[in-house]
This record gives sequence, C-alpha cells and structure tokens, in this order.
Amino acid sequence: MLCAMAFATPVAAQPTDQTLKARCSQLIAYYDRFGASRSNNSDGRRNHTKLAAEIDCSNGLYAKGIAEMEALLQRKKFTPPPPGPDVPEDYN
Repeated sequence: MLCAMAFATPVAAQPTDQTLKARCSQLIAYYDRFGASRSNNSDGRRNHTKLAAEIDCSNGLYAKGIAEMEALLQRKKFTPPPPGPDVPEDYN
C-alpha cells in the first residue's frame, strides 16, 4: 500500500502580509531614527527612496518596499536590523 504525502512549507515559515507590513514599518522607523541626520547635507526624512518604499508598503507591495529600504540602509552604511518589533532599539 502506497501512502502519498504532500510536502509543503509549514505555514509558520511563510511570511504573511502582516509580517511583511511590520517589516516595512520596522525598516522605515529604523531609517527615520538612525539614518536621517540633522545636518544640512542630509536628505533625511525627505529621501526619495524612503518615500517610494513607504508608498509601496502602503499599497501592499511589501517585498518591493522592504528591498528598497534594505538597499537604502546598506548604501548609508547601516546593517538592516533583524526582523523584530516595529520600534527600533535605542543603542546607548
């Protein structure tokens, strides 16, 4: 007797829209907290890549927004934080 078993990725391992949305929010908050400088030479919160990522995330294009924010942080010489809470940690 043959028993057919379906091999599938566990549901917990697949990111949901809620997790992706939280990751978008986390990366944007991290950039706002640590990547936006108060100097005159900074585009800060008006960074066009960050604004585009915010728009993508608000339109449900979470993967695109996450990729844009991770690339922006790396260009700014930051290591993107691991997925976690929405509020960035304060590194005192």
